[in-house]
Amino acid sequence: MSPTVADRPGTPERAAPSPMLQRLAAERATGALMRDRGTLYLADGQVVHAESPATPGIDVLLTTGGALRSEGWWDAVAQAGAGQRVARYLVDSGRVPGGALELCHLGALYDAAFFALAPTHTPARFRYGVSHWIGTVRPVPVHAVQRETLRRRELLDRIWPDALTDSAPLAPTAHAADAPVTARQRHVLALVDGERTATDIARHLGRSAFHTLVDLRRLAAAGLVEAVRPAASGSASASGHGRITLPEVTNDPDVALLRRLRDALEAL
Repeated sequence: MSPTVADRPGTPERAAPSPMLQRLAAERATGALMRDRGTLYLADGQVVHAESPATPGIDVLLTTGGALRSEGWWDAVAQAGAGQRVARYLVDSGRVPGGALELCHLGALYDAAFFALAPTHTPARFRYGVSHWIGTVRPVPVHAVQRETLRRRELLDRIWPDALTDSAPLAPTAHAADAPVTARQRHVLALVDGERTATDIARHLGRSAFHTLVDLRRLAAAGLVEAVRPAASGSASASGHGRITLPEVTNDPDVALLRRLRDALEAL
């Protein structure tokens, strides 16, 4: 068996965010599935850890949330990282209760897996035998990870169908709230400044990136937040040959139209 396996890019299937991941589960593989937006770590065909640059890691969730001091985390990495037993060390040393670590780790795993399994045309690669230095906390079946990923995608689309909110810098609008804003949403809204992205806000708060997306899409649906859209690469201008360069046409939904449709539906 070769040390790496590559998956060809293609249109992701709705019922299976990663057919390659399903094949690896069937063969009870151990290693790292590296995709465009993150990495899933498998042991005997189950997901034992996940990482994504779009999400705060378990270290941020533990330390920002107050469950663990920053120096305690780095001590665990120094003492047990080489042996891939960081999670076990945190519990055995009394720094984090086992139940709290398990809940935090599962949250970080599902959070990162949601982004790692995002639709992409970039080939995925699997490296057999690779394991993560945090060690195994609680393995999760592949079908559970994929089912939760699909559920989260559908939830976000129901709240607000403009996915640009998830990745672009976000700016507050001048609209008044037409529905109550929760305390958690107010904390998120206070960090919307025209420069921070959803990932930046999640890291600052030490919260799940997905739950931050939920809050931001709800704020967008309420007309309180909007994505800062990149300027069109071409603007209408006349060239020396008398031709007009038209703005690039994109597939992004018209946010103003979406708001008008929402208002019309609510008025029914």
